[in-house]
Amino acid sequence: MVDQLSPLAPVLRPGKHAQGSAGVTLSEVAPGSIVQLAAWRGEESTVIAAIREVAGLALPDGAGGGIATETKAAFGFAPGKFLIADQDEGLAAVFAKTVTSTIGTVTDLSHGRTVIRIAGAKAEWVLAKFFAIDFALTAFPIGSGLSTVHHDIFAQIQRTGVDQFDVYVFRSFARSFWNSLRHASEEVGYEVR
Repeated sequence: MVDQLSPLAPVLRPGKHAQGSAGVTLSEVAPGSIVQLAAWRGEESTVIAAIREVAGLALPDGAGGGIATETKAAFGFAPGKFLIADQDEGLAAVFAKTVTSTIGTVTDLSHGRTVIRIAGAKAEWVLAKFFAIDFALTAFPIGSGLSTVHHDIFAQIQRTGVDQFDVYVFRSFARSFWNSLRHASEEVGYEVR
């Protein structure tokens, strides 16, 4: 269910927008918390341990690695930088007790990001229209993530399933990106949930 405060509310129209079967499904994911952690140099393993302790997610060491469950996700998107999403609210306050200023920084992005999910057999095809990234499963495995841009829209992308990606964008650009994603999906047909 889309929250009334969602920037996508005016343009999110559930239903099938395809002749025949839809190649992708588009939806908004509304986590209760989105937190960015940045480790000071040499403290990366300490922050990874904090993610395991606080969120219960065991990340591999290094940028790009990640893990996703039905209710939580975490991934490294740059050296020493991690994004964590959870259905529960208040995650930033919990992390602030563990990731102190001597270890790194904790930034609550819960009200500053919108998460758009694209899933289906043609998800890689549609995303490749936006980003110069190899979306093949061998190059971009489940759980992994990265940061990139589409024109001036900053995006953090995590593969959360074999044919499923969550794209984190600034709330102020969410509606524009959503509309672009819908147009890019017309070729393969899409369904909005």
